[in-house]
Amino acid sequence: MIGLLGATGAVGRTAAQRITAYGLGPLRVGGRDLAGAADLAATLPGTAHAVRVDLNDPGRLAAFCDGCRVVVNCAGPSYQVLDTVARAAFAAGADYVDIGGELAAKDALSTGGVPEGRTAVFSAGVMPGLSGLLPRLLAKGRPLRRLDLYVGGAAVFTPLSAVDALLTRGPKFGTPMAAWRAGRVAPNTLAPLNGVRLPGFPVPVHAWPYLTTEAQTLAMDTGADEVRSYNVFVTERLPEALTASWAQLPDIDPATLSPATLAPHADAVVRASLQDNADLGAFYVMLFTGRPRPGASPGPTRVLLTAVDSYALSGVVMALATRAVLTGSVPPGVHLAAEALDPDATATALHDDPLVEELTIR
Repeated sequence: MIGLLGATGAVGRTAAQRITAYGLGPLRVGGRDLAGAADLAATLPGTAHAVRVDLNDPGRLAAFCDGCRVVVNCAGPSYQVLDTVARAAFAAGADYVDIGGELAAKDALSTGGVPEGRTAVFSAGVMPGLSGLLPRLLAKGRPLRRLDLYVGGAAVFTPLSAVDALLTRGPKFGTPMAAWRAGRVAPNTLAPLNGVRLPGFPVPVHAWPYLTTEAQTLAMDTGADEVRSYNVFVTERLPEALTASWAQLPDIDPATLSPATLAPHADAVVRASLQDNADLGAFYVMLFTGRPRPGASPGPTRVLLTAVDSYALSGVVMALATRAVLTGSVPPGVHLAAEALDPDATATALHDDPLVEELTIR
């Protein structure tokens, strides 16, 4: 039994479809809206049934996890849920896969200990997730002189994803305007790129430097001399909305911010994304370029992935991570998807998925 939380959301629906299409096992579809969960279950090709569950109700959450081989969480906000659902899954003897969490959730879970033989995978989405996994295809067997990461486009934010975006600040998430150079974070070394044309992006874009902790780990794992990481926007509306909100939000632990405090700021982010979408349509691009050191062995220097719906694409990644856990491809312990999944196997699966418009490695 696979338990899927947040199944009726933007990510969860696709995750449910792929999990059943991959034939991974019967599915327990969980959500606050039982009717919506039942409607989804009825459309799935495999065995699926709906259960009402609320992450804030420990009793219902424990009952949902009971009897599951793995619990898959697409609900949030990820950076307030942190390790709550993972601990419930472990208590029920299940493994765990989460759309978000990053180091904040990984650290929270690791400090309390993980039962022997149990596995948890966090940040199994597009960004973070694919943004730290696919660039590894450029560094196989050879060191890179420089690795550039560009991720973004014109994606409509849901209220929940807007809240998560607002909560991703602080040292456990990354450093703005920084690059990775000579084995360390080099602060205040990069400037925004305004109105630039980048391969795969259909319009000129604004690329804002943000060296994520995922990118820092990528740099250490691959031995790259320099890594530059950019969040890409199609206009200045979204970065302005995020910056204004961060300036007004209290500088405290994000997990303690109330929904009422976050709601008006999340609304501003959603409105900005809707206006971008109205003006330019929907598209999402991941562009990674690598420059090998002189004398390095030949290999690819560019990975380009394009899609329309980043949320649905995250659902595909969630299903692939679930399959990796179920087949034993991920060892016991607490992991981030970018470090635990196989980049070649993931790229092959994505290349064949109808939600991916283009995936080229050359």
